[in-house]
Amino acid sequence: MDDVLVGKVISAHGAIFNVQVGDEVIQCKLRGKMRLQDKVSTSPVVAGDNVKVRILEDGTGVIEEVFERFNKLYRKAVGKRELEHVIVANIDQAIVVTSFNMPYVPWGFVDRLLIASERNNIKPIICINKIDLIEDWKEVNEFVKVYGKKAGYEIIKTSAETGEGLDNLKKILKDKTSVFVGQSGVGKSALINAIEPGLDVVTMEVSEKTGKGRHTTTHTELHHLSFGGFIADTPGVKEFGLAGISKSELGFYYPEFRKFLDQCKFSNCTHVHEPDCAVKEALNAGKIDRRRYMNYVNILNSLEEN
Repeated sequence: MDDVLVGKVISAHGAIFNVQVGDEVIQCKLRGKMRLQDKVSTSPVVAGDNVKVRILEDGTGVIEEVFERFNKLYRKAVGKRELEHVIVANIDQAIVVTSFNMPYVPWGFVDRLLIASERNNIKPIICINKIDLIEDWKEVNEFVKVYGKKAGYEIIKTSAETGEGLDNLKKILKDKTSVFVGQSGVGKSALINAIEPGLDVVTMEVSEKTGKGRHTTTHTELHHLSFGGFIADTPGVKEFGLAGISKSELGFYYPEFRKFLDQCKFSNCTHVHEPDCAVKEALNAGKIDRRRYMNYVNILNSLEEN
């Protein structure tokens, strides 16, 4: 009789799933019926899923059941608006990796990652990486003021090249299941190599011609950390379409908006064109950063198009 065991999916390569069962990694396929049953996402099984596996005589396995997720990080599937592209499941925190040079990451892109994390009960932490390349700190300091002091996000600064900030990063990651998310080229894989050198994750330099990153990580993969916990490395993304968020709830995912939301005249206020809007009053009083507010408006308009 085949053995049935419980494990965690650490990576998916097309129709093949690597599942950690104890100290062993077992190559598994998905029971056909499960793939047909999933009508919501691009894949019914992703890295981070806890699964029940039936071990076959040849040592491979079949995923028989996926246990209920307590959260997931997902975005709109490219070209398939009705589907979710789940990046990773069952995680404690999302490390939103950004940079200000090689490549420059727009603030609006950071906002989308923060919103997606909070929407799914995942603690977001901002990591400003490649600080060794920063020559003019003016915008960086402004970013820290806006996202740290005004919005209240935890922010760390790191350099995989010099090692600065890595001890603090390791403390944050210890005994947690975390995911690195961000654009290509911001140094997600390099950070993993710096804190866990034995993993030897493949990295690639940013193109000097375009200033943009090139994909090195092609799929999400969970890595066990020797000091405790797991880290998921994810493919860099150029766009991050938000899924599952309505226009009426978007403002809640801007922490600096929250204390003003119940003071608006209209309960369904979008904080754009309505009169007696407490959020706009706070904006005009300098209590909300205008750049963050414009990011909000841009994202709100993108939701209206869907």
